[in-house]
Order: sequence, then C-alpha cells, then structure tokens
Amino acid sequence: MSWQLKVMRVAMRHAVRRSLGRQRDSLAARKWFERGAWLNARGRPYKTFMPDTFDIEGRGLPALWTALPDQSERFILYFHGGGYVMGNPRTHAALANFLTRKTGLQTCLPDYRLAPEHPFPAAFDDAVGIWNALMARGVPASSVVVGGDSAGGGLALALLGHLCATNQPRPACVFAFSPFTDLSLSGASITQNAQSELLLPPHRLEQLRDRVLAGADPRDPRISPLFGHFKGAPSVLIQVARSEILRDDSRRMAEVLQRDGVAVTLQEWGNLPHVWQFFHGWLPEARKALGDAALFIRSQCPPSPSSDS
Repeated sequence: MSWQLKVMRVAMRHAVRRSLGRQRDSLAARKWFERGAWLNARGRPYKTFMPDTFDIEGRGLPALWTALPDQSERFILYFHGGGYVMGNPRTHAALANFLTRKTGLQTCLPDYRLAPEHPFPAAFDDAVGIWNALMARGVPASSVVVGGDSAGGGLALALLGHLCATNQPRPACVFAFSPFTDLSLSGASITQNAQSELLLPPHRLEQLRDRVLAGADPRDPRISPLFGHFKGAPSVLIQVARSEILRDDSRRMAEVLQRDGVAVTLQEWGNLPHVWQFFHGWLPEARKALGDAALFIRSQCPPSPSSDS
C-alpha cells in the first residue's frame, strides 16, 4: 500500500464519504462532484477537448473528445460514472486524457441524460442512440472500445447486452471499473463491506435507486446488466476493489459473462476506494490499474494500419 493511499484512505473515510452522504439532492451532489473533480484534476483539462453532438432521433446529445479521430482510427467510447444522477464529460476529462495517453486511442465522453429529471431508461436510450449515431456515421463497430466506471460501467455492459440480444455488431472489447450492475441491490458485499467501503455511503443506495428507476423494475437488464445475456460478446475486463460495497456486482457479472462463453478478466484489487482509477494523479495504484486496462485494450484492439502501409 502506497503512502498516498494511506493518506487518501483516512480522508475518504472521515471526510469524503460523510460529505457525499450528506448531499441533500442530485443538484447538490452534482456541484459536490464537480468541485471534487476539479481538485482531483488540478484544473480543467476538458478545455482542450473537442465538442461534438450526436443526432439521436432529432435531439442533439453533446459529447467531448480528447481529439476527433480519423475515420479509420479506433477510439474509446467512455461512459462516466456518478450513479446516474451526477457526473458529466468534464468530471472525467482527466481520466479520458490518461486513457488516451496510455492506449494511443482518442476518447469520446458522451453527456448522457441524468436522473431524477430523466429517470430510467433515459441513460440507456442515450447509450443506444450514441451507438446508432456512430454506426450511421460509418464507424465500424470493431473500431470502438466501450468502457465506463461505476454507473457508466454498468451502462457500458447494458449496451453490450443490448447489442448481443439484438444481434448487432459488437465493439472491439469492453472494460468497466467498479461497475454498478445490479440495482436490485442483492449483492452480499453491500452489507459485508459497509464498514470497509471508503467512498460510497451504503445508507443512500436505496434512495439513489428510487431516484433513478422511478418505479421501474430494478432487474431490467437495461439498467442492471447482471440479468442480461451476452452470447457472442467480445472480451471484457472488470476491475474492482475487494473492500467496496459493489464488489459482488463485479464478481457476479463476471460469472454471468463466463456463463455465456465470454472471455472475461476480473481483476480484484486490495483495500481501495470505489473507482480508484479516477485518482490516477494521486495514487500509484490507480496508474497501475489504468496501465493494466490499457494493456488489455491494446491486446484486443491493436493500432489501425497506417494509410501508407
């Protein structure tokens, strides 16, 4: 355990988790997350990003790119985390930059709709709409690496399940950091790791679920990919900390993928915060995890051949 992690563990447990647990509503949580992301990134890296808009059934959905790729280039489609109620491309710009540097692939961060203003299935519909918009632009499915963290990791897996269920072209591979895959909240780790969890306040999970679902079935695979089917899916990488409350969302998700014949790699790390990869500017453990993710992506998605090769 690095000394940086030792310091962060104290700060997370005694300040950050308590502060997150006290946010009175989604608007307050979003402001809290934005401030934290600014401090984590030590600035505003998104200012160098390229804006884009996806046409989804006549509605424009904004996105940010690290840089617009050439037509033949592979890239990462990354869904940000935040429990489906907070987060945006700006909060995850530093993470996108790091992934791009490590993989050599540009990264796209879509600004999908959030609850409670836009409850389920808004985020899922946006993810499918973004995928369809990319295909309409002539992007080969095999050129896209799909990833995400927490709720965004769940969204990436839900999109993958949809593509498999509807027999559409699949992405090159998928990766997920501490994915939120089960809104029925049936994982044993939610109670087993309630004390060891460093970031997420366990007592707010049910309230979060109610805001997101607005009465919908929590076992719907469009929001809980744990209950989906994935035959024919490409390789998947999942990273999770053994100490977090969503640990079993990852363990059971890996079992479901294995059941359907998917080549899945589950990496369990030690006593780390939920989505510790977000803190790559501070934690050596985060940089190592992202380096492993980059190796996985490069192994599944080698660089595109040059135009003169």
